Amino acid sequence: MAAPRRDTRGIVDAAELFARVRFRRREPAEPLRPYLEHYWLIDWDLPEPYASHVVPHPSVNVVFQRYTGQNPVDFGEVAGIGLDLFTQKLEGRGRVCGIQFRPGGFRPFVPGRALTSLTGERLALHTVFPTVDAATVPSVLDPADEDARVAALDAFLLGLGPRPDPQADLAMALVDRIRGDRAIRHVGDFARAEGMTVRALQRLFAAYVGVGPKWIILRYRIHEALSRAEASGPVDWAALAADLGYADQAHLVRDFTATVGVPPTTYATTIH
Repeated sequence: MAAPRRDTRGIVDAAELFARVRFRRREPAEPLRPYLEHYWLIDWDLPEPYASHVVPHPSVNVVFQRYTGQNPVDFGEVAGIGLDLFTQKLEGRGRVCGIQFRPGGFRPFVPGRALTSLTGERLALHTVFPTVDAATVPSVLDPADEDARVAALDAFLLGLGPRPDPQADLAMALVDRIRGDRAIRHVGDFARAEGMTVRALQRLFAAYVGVGPKWIILRYRIHEALSRAEASGPVDWAALAADLGYADQAHLVRDFTATVGVPPTTYATTIH
């Protein structure tokens, strides 16, 4: 695994978010790196409420959260792949310690469980991991020292004993290829290039990732469009649509609007 990525893909108006919260990514312990993208840590102390928005990656996240104020609460949850724009209202003071798994990387921690059972769900930690001790959540959230929080996340995951799984390795590798190669546009062509039938590829992704390969191709297109919209300078949307494999600009605008809530030109104007 390389160092945690530095891009802001998927975060809507990342500059605004980073101006309001402390956001960091940290690397997990060596034995966990094959399965994880990174840890992500957020702390905030806000004079007024703020809503953050994210176009989710095709990743499962385990999230430990603390909210202080009138109704203080600590909790841990497993968040399956979000199909829609995710909005989180932040207010007062709080802290989040999150674990973002590589697409396919969560399955070794829940062997035998089809990942489609988590898609679109946010489940209490103990419902997915019944043996996890109740002290786990405060052990992650309590330390003032950031390194101690990262060590607690390592201890939590290592205690689960992920089991090596060649099919999980295959799923992770295939999603990495989709993410890194914009020329991959059609599931049938991709399956043939990998020596698989479309049905076998779909079954693998359902069991080990939680969404199908077509959904992942489309989601990474939107991430790329978001990134281009946030860059300085005008965007040639027709050219970008062609680069991303859309039939025309109208199809890109439709997908972007359905996912983010506004057309790409409106979004680009709003954040600049």
